[in-house]
Amino acid sequence: MKQNLAIGVDIGGSHISCAAVDLNSFRVLKETRTEKAVDNKAEANQIIMVWVQALKDVIKNIPSDSLKGIGFGMPGPFDYVKGISYIKGVAKYENLYGCNVKNAISDSLGFHGDFPIRFMNDVSTFAVGEALVGKAAKAERSISITLGTGFGSAFISNRIPIVDGTEVPKLGCVYHLPYGDNIADDYFSTRWFIGKYKKLTGKELSGVKEFAKLAGTDKIVMDLFTEFGTNLGIFLAPWLKKFKAEIVVVGGNISHAYDLFGGIFENSLMNEGCSCKVALSDLKEDAAFIGAAYLLDETFWKDIQHTLPPF
Repeated sequence: MKQNLAIGVDIGGSHISCAAVDLNSFRVLKETRTEKAVDNKAEANQIIMVWVQALKDVIKNIPSDSLKGIGFGMPGPFDYVKGISYIKGVAKYENLYGCNVKNAISDSLGFHGDFPIRFMNDVSTFAVGEALVGKAAKAERSISITLGTGFGSAFISNRIPIVDGTEVPKLGCVYHLPYGDNIADDYFSTRWFIGKYKKLTGKELSGVKEFAKLAGTDKIVMDLFTEFGTNLGIFLAPWLKKFKAEIVVVGGNISHAYDLFGGIFENSLMNEGCSCKVALSDLKEDAAFIGAAYLLDETFWKDIQHTLPPF
């Protein structure tokens, strides 16, 4: 029987990863999984070339007649319907500004014009994957967050990202909302750990993995994780309550250290009067592949197009 496959793509700040997904079972075909480093300051054609090579590595491992299309989880600003990048002012992929990524990918792969290549925000693809077969699969309303180089969020109702209305911040994004002395992104990302630790000790660490290794012996590091978890609960609780979320799913690189701040985060939510369930993503990047591949489901694609920001 012919397989019903789509390629799910996750575009990170300095890499592309992708894999084929069975749209009938939402199973990620592990043998097709590919990851490549990308110079995010390279010229547009060089970036596209690396992305295309990653896609070719997946395509060569699946039957050609089984590929239904390609779905991208793409950071913004981006015209998700037309496939045009408007990324600017964020020190990555800026040379793609104005590039029709959809056409460039299609042409480079030699596909005809109507071959489906579709796009959605990268955090939304993760959240949709979790809502389909992950920790949020049994919830009607969920919020997924990604904690890493930035602070990502997506509000999901019946598998559809909610981007407007009184229950959610604009576009479902919380990173830009006021918190502390600046915005939430400054407090719930890797750079907060790096900056705060340097301020307290004069030493500089490069990432949360290093902090996690020191947590058992360095009280300052442990205090940072405590502060991080407490603040995250204080910040998120009002939105979880307003959206009536049944569960919040946590992903991103910082989530690998969840055992160091997760309990504190959950207690902080309870102290704020929020009884929402909390879950650590098991699917991790596979959730993004599944959510991106699901863009090839025609009913889902029709339902979400009005939610996709023009850029």
